[in-house]
Amino acid sequence: MTTSNKYLIVLAGDIGGTKTRLGFFAVTKKSFRLLSEKTFLNRDYSQLENILEDFTRGQNNISSACFGVAGPVTGEIIQTKNLPWVIKTKSLQNKLCVKSLEIINDLVANAYGIPVLNKKDFVNLNRGKTFKGNRALISAGTGLGEAVLFWNGKCHIPSPSEGGHAEFGPRNSLEIELLKYLDDKFNRVSYERLLSGEGIIHIYKFLRDYKRLAIEPEWLSINLKREDPAMIISETARMKKNRLCITAMDMFASIYGAAAGNLALQAMALGGVYIGGGIAPRIIWKLKDGTFMNAFKKKGRLSNIVARIPVNVIMNDRAALLGAASYAVSLLKNKQPLNE
Repeated sequence: MTTSNKYLIVLAGDIGGTKTRLGFFAVTKKSFRLLSEKTFLNRDYSQLENILEDFTRGQNNISSACFGVAGPVTGEIIQTKNLPWVIKTKSLQNKLCVKSLEIINDLVANAYGIPVLNKKDFVNLNRGKTFKGNRALISAGTGLGEAVLFWNGKCHIPSPSEGGHAEFGPRNSLEIELLKYLDDKFNRVSYERLLSGEGIIHIYKFLRDYKRLAIEPEWLSINLKREDPAMIISETARMKKNRLCITAMDMFASIYGAAAGNLALQAMALGGVYIGGGIAPRIIWKLKDGTFMNAFKKKGRLSNIVARIPVNVIMNDRAALLGAASYAVSLLKNKQPLNE
């Protein structure tokens, strides 16, 4: 790939716990557009620099770069929480030979991607009533991420959060038993232990082994060993083929809705709550059946306020990549990325 005289090239990346998606974007005076992209499995690489070497081969004229990374970004050296990588800003700059490079939290990148998306990229769970105020984003995938989009009177400014690692708060006797079951295994139970791909599996095993809700049929045992267990559980529940799977997904959706409602209160997100991450689009059938929103709205004396908050699921899996690209473009102009 070579750089045209008509536009600049920026590099953007969405670095998750399982996959890394990279993209080259062409920047003109009024907009930017995707030129090429590729997704890499993180387990195949010992460090991010090796992925960048594979992707950028033949492209030398990169004007700026931005990477959204899953985990706390507290300086120029980032230890990813779901990867055995150490990411260093200086090392990446040297690798890419680029002056302007930023590493931001992946949920911040996702938040910057929201204004870039189209109406068709969202599925509404609660129409609510939109106010000019803070927004919030919660995303379950390999882990659980959260971000707050603070309203400054003119625009929304995304801010990172590690709220996914806050302690899980059970709401009923069944969830109290679930907490005890997981506490025996991990000694500390965060929301991420439940609201992630692994979380679906934990809930399922709790119902199967601890509650002994039902006997796991042989065909399901075989499928759970052969394929992605979380996907098998959710798809089996969607087809209503097994009680264990149905109950597991009911619990997952309810806990997810409660956590999203908690974040809505913590951020006072009257401007709306967005559900991102890789899991939500795959279980949209479940999120739309009322289980999620019932838990979201059930907030005691403040239920009437939470019930008025718009809730939308992000269906476009490029949201974080586009947000990172928007940020990379802003580095060229030395101003805030598009945020409205």
